[in-house]
Amino acid sequence: MYTTDFSACCEALRQHGMLSWAASLPEQLRVVMQRKNGNLPRWLPVLQTLPRLPADELELDAAWVRVACRSGCDAATRQCIERALRQLHPWRKGPFSIHGVEIDTEWRSDLKWQRLIPHITPLAGRRVLDVGCGSGYHSWRMRGAGARLVLGIDPSLLFLVQFLAIKHFIGEQPVFQLPLGIQDLPPNLQAFDTVFSMGVLYHRKSPFDHLQQLRDCLRPGGELVLESLVIEGGEGQVLVPRERYAKMRNVWFLPSPPTLESWLVRAGFEAVRLLDVTPTSTEEQRATSWMRFESLADFLDPDDPSRTVEGLPAPRRALFLARRPG
Repeated sequence: MYTTDFSACCEALRQHGMLSWAASLPEQLRVVMQRKNGNLPRWLPVLQTLPRLPADELELDAAWVRVACRSGCDAATRQCIERALRQLHPWRKGPFSIHGVEIDTEWRSDLKWQRLIPHITPLAGRRVLDVGCGSGYHSWRMRGAGARLVLGIDPSLLFLVQFLAIKHFIGEQPVFQLPLGIQDLPPNLQAFDTVFSMGVLYHRKSPFDHLQQLRDCLRPGGELVLESLVIEGGEGQVLVPRERYAKMRNVWFLPSPPTLESWLVRAGFEAVRLLDVTPTSTEEQRATSWMRFESLADFLDPDDPSRTVEGLPAPRRALFLARRPG
């Protein structure tokens, strides 16, 4: 039976000065990995079936996170890889190219990356926390941009197994993922130069708690990259869906950009800057053979794509930068 090993992550935390957390983390993870998930016994053995191939060609700074070997990959091995990775359906964030197997995920996450990367403080040499990292696509892009440590956190065990599958092929890199939410991190950690929270805030019942937790993870002077669903409107305007939003039950608050800016200031950030507001398109989010469930086209009113099926404004996403005071 495949067992997850977080020892390299714990050692990396020690090397970067997070000694207390590194000491308590193994027991914390032992408890997390023992929680009931009926699919975990099916997902973990998939990792054992993945073939070992050299990662001679590695691209972490391109739209498709890509790994390949110079000697090539024969058809039988490629079929083995694809068969194994498809057992980890659905693949939400990507895309990835693994020895010729193209994982065309639901989200073209590279488009979001293109919108933010020209504006943020360069990641070279920085310690980065990726909150709500999914299967780790953006974590790999952060490493490709030069980050010296990338730690992704996401409570989904499927996302963890998907990340481990990709890391199996990419090999040793200072990129790690933990099956934790931000509320599981030590308080007032102050350890990271850059913290990303993308697609998380609107899932939190208390947005201010989330913003303050993000702030606590940053060193003084560190940078927050925040992406969230928003609505059009002025300061003070917030949409609170009565039940579902775009068929999602766990959407609690959709502020206008000026409102979210005021929240960031109230939470203790400075130098708050709105980078971009982009309506979500079916080019960026759609069903594929790697994610066969409903996607954006199913969440919109077929007669008026500017509205969701519930009659609410269609998804728009805003990117913000903010800084923890030094």
